[in-house]
Amino acid sequence: MTSLDTERMELVRATRRAEQLLVPAAFVTALGNNVQLIAGALLMIRSDRTMLAVGLLFVAVAAPQAVLSPIFGRLADRYDRRRLWIGCDLASAVLALALPVWLASGGAKGPGIYAANFALAVVAALFFPVSNALIKERVRPSQVRRFNANYEMATQAGMLLSATVGGLLVQRLGAVPLLFFNAGTFAVSAALVAGVGRRSAVTGAETSVAAGATPAIIPTTASTTASTTAPTAALTAGQPASSRVPLGRLIVLYAQGSVVVTVFNALLPKLVLGEWERGAALFGIVDAIGSLGFLAATAFYKAAGRRFNDLPIAVFGFLACNVALVLQPLFGPVGLGLGVALGAFTYGTARIASRSLVMTSVDEAHAGRAFGLANGAGLAATVVAMLGIAELVDRSDSRWGFAALAGLSAVAAVAAGVLLRGPLSHSRDGVRHSDDREQHHGAIGAGIRSRMGNHERRRRAAGGVLPVPAPAPDSCGVPDAGVAG
Repeated sequence: MTSLDTERMELVRATRRAEQLLVPAAFVTALGNNVQLIAGALLMIRSDRTMLAVGLLFVAVAAPQAVLSPIFGRLADRYDRRRLWIGCDLASAVLALALPVWLASGGAKGPGIYAANFALAVVAALFFPVSNALIKERVRPSQVRRFNANYEMATQAGMLLSATVGGLLVQRLGAVPLLFFNAGTFAVSAALVAGVGRRSAVTGAETSVAAGATPAIIPTTASTTASTTAPTAALTAGQPASSRVPLGRLIVLYAQGSVVVTVFNALLPKLVLGEWERGAALFGIVDAIGSLGFLAATAFYKAAGRRFNDLPIAVFGFLACNVALVLQPLFGPVGLGLGVALGAFTYGTARIASRSLVMTSVDEAHAGRAFGLANGAGLAATVVAMLGIAELVDRSDSRWGFAALAGLSAVAAVAAGVLLRGPLSHSRDGVRHSDDREQHHGAIGAGIRSRMGNHERRRRAAGGVLPVPAPAPDSCGVPDAGVAG
């Protein structure tokens, strides 16, 4: 076995380990982030039964990320992403512990909740681009779509289950034990990411060309930063290269998903606790049902992704989710549960597809910046949508809030679909033509190598009985490099 084979085997083992550990790390991180937020929302809705009080809490979380994520995305492209992820988790654990200590010492509830969630949001502004850039760095290009399905399912399931955990624990034990549980989730995530190990090798340019080219293995040291590594030029499942697809249009499609899930998480406690006056347990059960929808979405995307491109999957998925949003508050708790399951299924499918579009359309060296911009744009839009919908709901009821959210999402999905259809279509054509040329050149090269091999075998056979003739001079007096055969 050659050293290249050994390096290739080590790379495969390292990437598989990363793929196995990053998914549960994403789950517990999402669970922890949203447990803190849900606990705060439940406490605020009990003390001030307005949508605006809850909406301001979500704005306090979204605003710092909207401003800082594009800036922190550049840091994710300059420094060790694994260490940054671990640092974010440890900082979040410390901040999460600060709130129950503050409440137990008799601190004011409202200011403490806003301050703790604001501080966690600052850390999350770095975590989002860092985590996505680490995925781009460690996951094999050929596995990006499959991994994204699992990763997005884990993230969204963690967000939804946070409502279940939050609702049940707040109702039975109160908010303080829940907040201690939240700090523990960040410690678990840090341990999982530490198990990924240091970066020892990267793929330079793994292509999907039928000529069967072997991916380059480029050994690196632990201090190698993402900005000094070769960008990944791979296209998976016919997805476009970043130079051919406008990133801003992809961000419109991807980022509007952040608006949907964040505003929905603010509307749900207002509907269940504020208007229906049901317990926190129903609030948690409804979101737990939604988790089943995300599990179904993961399986569906893996099947649909083999037959359809990501753009139509994302657009039609978001539009179907908009229909579910309108129906959710109209038919009581049973209708809400069914609507949330349908909405989670369609939203999850669309979110996975839009994430795959962004992930496969940026190179590794700029992945942090791209996802930082996507997170910032999505949360900036969330702030505007949250304040507007909160005002609408407080003047009417939650049904209008769900309808308004569905309308905003539908406009963004249709606009992005129309704007991206041309660039993505041209990019796929370019990829197809490039693949055809590579196959053609590969066939020519194979034919030349075959003829050269036959020629060499004839020369060696003749050399067994005849001396090899000296090269004859050509017309310019220079010995010919050819071999008589």
